[in-house]
Amino acid sequence: MVEFMEKVSASAESEELSVEERNLLSVAYKNVIGARRASWRIVSSIEQKEESRGNEDHVTLIRDYRAKIESELSSICGGILKLLDSRLIPSAAAKDSKVFYLKMKGDYHRYLAEFKTGAERKEAAESTLTAYKSAQDIANSELAPTHPIRLGLALNFSVFYYEILNSPDRACNLAKQAFDEAIAELDTLGEESYKDSTLIMQLLRDNLTLWTSDLQVNKIYLFLYFYKRLIHIYPGKQEYNLIENTVEY
Repeated sequence: MVEFMEKVSASAESEELSVEERNLLSVAYKNVIGARRASWRIVSSIEQKEESRGNEDHVTLIRDYRAKIESELSSICGGILKLLDSRLIPSAAAKDSKVFYLKMKGDYHRYLAEFKTGAERKEAAESTLTAYKSAQDIANSELAPTHPIRLGLALNFSVFYYEILNSPDRACNLAKQAFDEAIAELDTLGEESYKDSTLIMQLLRDNLTLWTSDLQVNKIYLFLYFYKRLIHIYPGKQEYNLIENTVEY
């Protein structure tokens, strides 16, 4: 399906793809990349377990297989990124199309950042940020807060902040702002995009629930760390006072 949609994109020359065509292209690549991303996660997890057990023979075989998956991921991402830069983004006249393709560009650079290391990871992360910000600038000025493409961008951009940049605060702020702005204009949402928009809003809320829960756990661990340090320095009555304050909090 990927090869077929690439031919469709090439045959259209300078004309913009229809909404149906661009969605088919997106789904085709998402199916291909999604299977390999899932495989990479599973293999990486197995590799870590075998390393902890000291099974070096197994680890060598697993690393070779992981390298093969990473090569396929790089090839797939490189293919769609080339198509986006050379054909799809330049020919996108409609604002929603421009946001759609810039978001897609950010997505595939993010997929590279998931497994690349060192300078390559940094480059992929910077390219992701640039693409997402360019898409965000257009989306915020041209698309309604309830528009599914704008919401999808906010969802993926926030995932980038959380998973790649390790910035949960920025991830939560972005997701919450997108969700709140969409809720405020929910009554203006058209019937044709209601299902897509509300589904993405649910995903935003699910991520917020998960991330804020993680933040609370991290804060508890951080508190316990300093708490132990304090009662080591100030034993006795100070320990009782700290426990009282914790309960009040």
